[in-house]
Amino acid sequence: MDLYARRRVVNGVVMTLSVAATAFGLLWLVLVLWTLLENGIAAITPALFSQMTPPPGSAGGLLNAIFGSVVMTLIATLIGTPTGILAGTFLAEYSRGSRFGEVVRFINDILLSAPSIIVGLFVYELLVVHMGHFSAWAGAVALAIIVIPVVVRTTEDMLNLVPNALREAAAALGSPKWKVIVMLAVARIAGETAPLLFTALNNQFWSTDLNAPMANLPVVIFQFAMSPYADWQVLAWGGALLITLTVLFLNIGARMLASWSTFKQ
Repeated sequence: MDLYARRRVVNGVVMTLSVAATAFGLLWLVLVLWTLLENGIAAITPALFSQMTPPPGSAGGLLNAIFGSVVMTLIATLIGTPTGILAGTFLAEYSRGSRFGEVVRFINDILLSAPSIIVGLFVYELLVVHMGHFSAWAGAVALAIIVIPVVVRTTEDMLNLVPNALREAAAALGSPKWKVIVMLAVARIAGETAPLLFTALNNQFWSTDLNAPMANLPVVIFQFAMSPYADWQVLAWGGALLITLTVLFLNIGARMLASWSTFKQ
């Protein structure tokens, strides 16, 4: 067998193994999504968005859990996104060659890989123990701590993708550095950091008091899925499907925003 034929055989074997590995990975994703759709589609009714979490054997929905997740996610976004964008901008634009910047980047990498249970224990000790009870503030702060390192890394990576030639051209035209950063990167950063996860602490009732425990989707889903009641399990599947669809639409919206900002530039 000559060299060309041997290379074609090796290429075919590697391509076959790569396709098989990809199909193997996608198989489990498809099975998970199919199971989620099969079990959760029945729970996607108007009652899911208009009724409270019910006692066993009663009809109900997830209105209080949806409301709690949205509120705590918005608070965490207001805390974590500006902090992360400013810190990422500092790392990408102002800390090159700085020892302090390297320390900040190292600590951010540690936070990025820290298990969420560690963040939860930290917030529990910081807020819950001192307040004497769970609260929506504690859930929002925990989520914000999880969000910040992700936004920092995304911001830094997005700014590093901007060619230095564009910065130099803007400087040659007399544009201030802050304006160059805003015009070239903010829309792209916003598009990449839009999708967020829902997390926090929980109760079973409607509450708008941020100082009190507030229902949220992940905890309600866990509690209902682990219960022996069929009606609760159906709601758990519906909540899981709702979160999946929300993340899907957020990602689609983020990609559209990023494409639009790139087109405008």
